[in-house]
Amino acid sequence: MAVEITYTQALALYRMMQRIRAFEAAAEEASQGGVSAYGKEATGAAAVRGPLHLSTGQEAVPTGVCAHLRPDDYITSTHRGHGHTLAKGASLEKMMHELFGKATGFNGGKGGSMHIADFSVGMLGANGVVAAGLPIAVGAAHAQKLQKRDAITACFFGDGAINRGPFSEALNWARVFNLNILFVCEDNRWSATTATAPMTGGQGASARAESFDIPAIKVDGNDVVQVHDAAKHLVSQVRSDGGPRLLHAITYRVKGHVSVDPAKYRDPAKHARMLQNDPLERFENYISKHFGHIAGIESALNAIKNEVDAEVQTAVTSARAAPWPDKSAAYTDVQSTGAGQWR
Repeated sequence: MAVEITYTQALALYRMMQRIRAFEAAAEEASQGGVSAYGKEATGAAAVRGPLHLSTGQEAVPTGVCAHLRPDDYITSTHRGHGHTLAKGASLEKMMHELFGKATGFNGGKGGSMHIADFSVGMLGANGVVAAGLPIAVGAAHAQKLQKRDAITACFFGDGAINRGPFSEALNWARVFNLNILFVCEDNRWSATTATAPMTGGQGASARAESFDIPAIKVDGNDVVQVHDAAKHLVSQVRSDGGPRLLHAITYRVKGHVSVDPAKYRDPAKHARMLQNDPLERFENYISKHFGHIAGIESALNAIKNEVDAEVQTAVTSARAAPWPDKSAAYTDVQSTGAGQWR
């Protein structure tokens, strides 16, 4: 049976995917000192300092999953977490400020790209350590269970994480304690600068989850309708106290490991073929096929693009103008050692 969504759902999903794509493009340009993907000349020093890991091309996964999450649900993310943060409902403008290191960012400019967190929408944090978000998510889900809440936790991680110890530990704990958690593997086929497949035994994340007696669904992660449908099914099961589930979404990392990585290690012909599977273009084709009869549909999509572009440009402009953190902020948010008593 064909999977379908409503016209209203289609526009909402499309808007979120466009917001993620536009945010990443603007952040990429800012990290390169004004040198965009189109080869424009540098316009100054990079406004985004430090590593910037882009999720360009993976927009369908966070969009399709987070469409089914509530404000009181939690998520944990990865070093490539801008899309997850936006899809969970966090402010695009405040995230841009955080990337620029400004005092008005989510974390006062201290978190930057890899450590964004916004507890107000249940975003418990991105993480610069591969697989580190998995045990954090399990801890959050266990807390929800002890508090007898019906909220759930969604844990996003990449395919490289499944070869690290915390993956197995987290899945085992979630199964043993029957936690309400949805594991989401964004299988983008690359672990930093190395292809994941040659260094991964077996059939990947979904097969390993099933070995822990955790039901899993494998989907085309570049098809937002498939992701949306599978996530709806799995979230419903998790929320009804069905215990942990895993969504294995096959996608592709369009950009290099970081924004200034030209990814010369990839096969150019294969990369070119993969670029033909763009999730936004595929969804535009889906919308045209299923809703093309609706008057004004093309104008509606163009309006969304224009609104998103304006939103992102406003965020960049305000981030550039925002104040830097005061020097005194260096002494806040620091763990106390008890003023020396421990000695």
